Amino acid sequence: MEEAAAVRRAASEATADIVPDALRETIDEYVEDGSVVPGVLTLLSARAVSGNAPDDLAEQAAGVQLIYDGLRLTRDLAQENPWSGLGADGIADTASADVADMEILAADVLVSRGFYLLARTDAAEDAVEVVRAFGRDQTEREDATPDRVADLDGNLETDVLELAVTTGVTAAGGRTDDATGIATEFSPSDSRFDPPEAFFSDGRRDRVASLSTASGRPLNRND
Repeated sequence: MEEAAAVRRAASEATADIVPDALRETIDEYVEDGSVVPGVLTLLSARAVSGNAPDDLAEQAAGVQLIYDGLRLTRDLAQENPWSGLGADGIADTASADVADMEILAADVLVSRGFYLLARTDAAEDAVEVVRAFGRDQTEREDATPDRVADLDGNLETDVLELAVTTGVTAAGGRTDDATGIATEFSPSDSRFDPPEAFFSDGRRDRVASLSTASGRPLNRND
C-alpha cells in the first residue's frame, strides 16, 4: 500500500536526527511495529478533497502518526508500569526499568516531533487538544470502573482519527465537520488498529471519498 509506505518513510526521515542511536532505534522499532492507519487516513482525506495530496502532506501525515505512536507508547507504559516489576529473586528488575526509561523518553520525543511537523498547519491546535484530552482520560482512568476504562482508552484512537481527517482536509484547502463521524465509524473496538491494508476496505475508502471542501469546520471535541 503506497500510502502506508509514504507515511513510514516520512516518519523515519522526521526522526533520523534523533540521538543517541539507542533512542532513535527504540523509536524506529516502535513505529515500525505499529499500524500507520492515522497517517494513511491523513493522506486519503486530502486526496478526497483535492484529488491529490499537497507536496508537504507526507510530513503532516507523519506528524499525526508520530503523535499517535507517542501517546500509544505512553498508554502502554502506564498500564504495564514496568518500573514496579520484580525479578525472580524478588529484587527490582532494573533491566526492565532501564528499557522503560528509554521508552518513555521515546514517547516524549515522538509527540514533540509530531507537534513540530504540525506546528504551522491549520491542525496545530487540534493536535494540542488530542494530547490534552489524552491526559485527562488517563487521569480519569486511574479511578474508573472496568467498563469506563475501555471507553477512556479507546478515546485516543477516535481522537487521532479526527485529527487525521482534519489535517488532511485542511491541508488540501477544505474545512470539515465530518471528522467526528468518520472517526466514530472507523474507531477500533479494542484500542488497536489493524494494518492499513486490512483496515481500509473499499467501503471505508468510499466513506473517506465522500469528504468535500464545502462541509463545516475543523473539529473540537470540547465544543
